Amino acid sequence: MVQLTPTGSACSIALMKNPDVAGHMPGLQMVVNDLDAAQSELRGRGVDVSDMFHFGAGGRQPGPDPTRADFASFFSFEDPDGNHWLVQEAGRK
Repeated sequence: MVQLTPTGSACSIALMKNPDVAGHMPGLQMVVNDLDAAQSELRGRGVDVSDMFHFGAGGRQPGPDPTRADFASFFSFEDPDGNHWLVQEAGRK
């Protein structure tokens, strides 16, 4: 995987080799530094977002990661075009 972040930008694009057929993954992912604020903002705009979750020894678990480690807490939603979004937290302040 290669992650590209323009100088001074808070946005990155990740590129990777995928063995699946093009167009096979119907989702997009974004990383935010405050998962609570992002979830609240989307809910406030009428978006039906999932509850937060993380992955533990037993698979997907409810709630954010107990330690709030970078890249370990998520929520998801679907946009009006049917795209599935996964929102992940990193750099929590």
